[in-house]
Amino acid sequence: MGFEGADPGTVRPGGRTARVRASVLRAAGDALAEHGFAHLDLADIARRAEVGKTTVYRRWGTVTGLVADLLLDMAEQSLPRTETGSLLGDLKANARLVQRTLADPRQGALFKAVIAAATCEAKTAEALHRFYDIRVEEWALCVQQATDRGEVPEGTDAHEVIRAVSAPLYYRLLTGSGRLDEAAADQAAEAAVAAARAGAYLIDRSEC
Repeated sequence: MGFEGADPGTVRPGGRTARVRASVLRAAGDALAEHGFAHLDLADIARRAEVGKTTVYRRWGTVTGLVADLLLDMAEQSLPRTETGSLLGDLKANARLVQRTLADPRQGALFKAVIAAATCEAKTAEALHRFYDIRVEEWALCVQQATDRGEVPEGTDAHEVIRAVSAPLYYRLLTGSGRLDEAAADQAAEAAVAAARAGAYLIDRSEC
């Protein structure tokens, strides 16, 4: 399979070039966290990563191409789904993972910058959507397994349950209101489980 016509940054390098990619993506994340999307500059990122400017421009082409690759890498590097044997246990693990990420000074600032950029930059928005689609799809299996165990009603929308876990935590990050700690994470998971058990996330709400 060839990669002709692929957008810059979407072709995954292998072998020795993987180290260059890792350095550039790390530098891009640092720059995003420090200065936001508006001040992202490929030449500055090349300097931070200690690689040639031509390498960065040739491989990623644009700032949006680089951010798209950064989000793909973040999705792939995220910790895998946890299985505890119960929906509440699984969703608490998910919520605490999200909470730790957003409460981290670097990661929290990085997500703020990318979300802000996605509101006005279509390609960044597409990349962000892909990032969340990957993560939600992986954790949705927890809800599907809970349905099989009879913990939540048949027809529960697994993806919506996972989104409901993260939503309150992102609200706290973006508004700066309320604590962003493990207690908040556990509360978000407990609320999502209670709503799912009550049928709030049934695909066909007429079943309620």
